[in-house]
Amino acid sequence: MAGMTASEIDEAERTRRAELVLGLRSRGVLHTRTLIALETIPRSQFAPSRLRDAAYADRALPIACGQTLESPSQIATMVDALGVGDLDSVLEIGTGTGYCAAILSRLARRVFTIDRWRTLVENAERRLGDLGGVGNVTAIVADGALGHAAHAPYERILITAAVTTPPSALLNQLKAGGVMIAPVGDGSGQRLTRFVKARDGSLDETTIASVRVPPLMQGVAKAL
Repeated sequence: MAGMTASEIDEAERTRRAELVLGLRSRGVLHTRTLIALETIPRSQFAPSRLRDAAYADRALPIACGQTLESPSQIATMVDALGVGDLDSVLEIGTGTGYCAAILSRLARRVFTIDRWRTLVENAERRLGDLGGVGNVTAIVADGALGHAAHAPYERILITAAVTTPPSALLNQLKAGGVMIAPVGDGSGQRLTRFVKARDGSLDETTIASVRVPPLMQGVAKAL
């Protein structure tokens, strides 16, 4: 966007976000609240600086610590399936750049986001601070498989990395009647799955889509 004025850059950014939302609607993202939230968050602010021209392309982008910022359509599908209410408390496992947490902040009462990489959490906090209006997000360096019991139970839990089965600690932190979204499977193929927890603790399971994301790693990273 070299040579453009600030107002021209702002207008171009708004246009790209509007085009993104139109594309997501055509791909089956149904909830108006999800689409509005997506339109208010500048994805370019959460993409690596060297890849900002590709921020609105529907593809995953490599980020620090060997992780990825998943494609807009995949993030939108996850958030849409989560069905966040404005009074809900949400736990996100896998902060990444903070983009998904920013979207969730527009939908939920509180968002707690966890990542095992300190660098990612610190960078996400900086981006969220620059964005403004996201005082309801708390980013934490921790083992995502253990969740964050201090503020449980949660109405919604989103796991952005693949698991073979939902970690028991996270299921215990999910409120009865709550919803968990998780990619389930190994490297050869994963199912984006919606779990609804009944009052007796049993789970109703629905497959939403096929996905391919990195596996959930246990523990806190010792470097970076």
